[in-house]
Amino acid sequence: MSTAAIEVKELVKKFADFTAVNRISFTVGQGEVFGFLGPNGAGKTTTIRMLCGLINPTAGTARVGGYEVGKQNDQIKQHIGYMSQKFSLYNDLTIEQNIELYAGLYQTDPRKREQKKREILAMADLVGKEKVPAGEMAGAMKQHLALGCAMIHEPRIIFLDEPTAGVDPISRRAFWKAIATVARNGVTVLVTTHYMDEAEQCDRIAMISAGDLIALDSPANLKTQVSGSLLEIECDNVMAALEVLRATKAAADVALYGVYLHAMVESDSALGEIKAVLAGKGLNIARIEKITPSLEDVFVFRVEQAARAKEGSR
Repeated sequence: MSTAAIEVKELVKKFADFTAVNRISFTVGQGEVFGFLGPNGAGKTTTIRMLCGLINPTAGTARVGGYEVGKQNDQIKQHIGYMSQKFSLYNDLTIEQNIELYAGLYQTDPRKREQKKREILAMADLVGKEKVPAGEMAGAMKQHLALGCAMIHEPRIIFLDEPTAGVDPISRRAFWKAIATVARNGVTVLVTTHYMDEAEQCDRIAMISAGDLIALDSPANLKTQVSGSLLEIECDNVMAALEVLRATKAAADVALYGVYLHAMVESDSALGEIKAVLAGKGLNIARIEKITPSLEDVFVFRVEQAARAKEGSR
């Protein structure tokens, strides 16, 4: 990997007695699509706000584009793009006026503004709709316009904070094609998401839970790091079975997965033990089979393990 575009070392953010981000460390390479995956309230947005120079860290260090967070925030803001899940557009302004506003805010070269406006309109499929108020646009169109506005000054690093929240699957797919194009042009992308299919498209993923970094690797590698075998269990009372398996420790770990249970076991012999334990509690088993772990399995197990470890340390 080339020189890091983002470097984070032991970064901490506290709000009074609450620790939102707890000593996290990672680097993001130039041109990398880096995913930040975690439950609501895990610390993803707080981390992005620090890296964008919007709030200062309590402890630790971070450099974005070579500039130090907390000391060179103005320089950082000049060299990055930022897009939030609310799209950061002004609904009472037209599409054209939004583009012109961001061109001014980012101090884009006046000689390039007309060209950049045409590029954004073409990318967002908004040619001929320049006079339409942004508030009247469909969500997918707003999404692409917001991405264009965030990149109008040609930043080399862009932060996307859950940019596809509330957008339909087809529009999400189209948006990720745009992200891939941006990355191929050498732009570094740090994106937060809670969609597993989106996380699969990242070069690497950092999983965060309750402020702690709990995993960091490529999607493929994360799925191979699960120890033991994964069983999918179909039974008549899934919640009761979940409680039984957690209480008896028949499985190394167990989590709810839709209408099924996914149980992590250390050896194939555990399958018989699980059958016996559930049958002993009068729970009818329709099916138990070994399956390949998905990224969602890895995520759920990692988050639950981290939560139990934190609870046990209190």
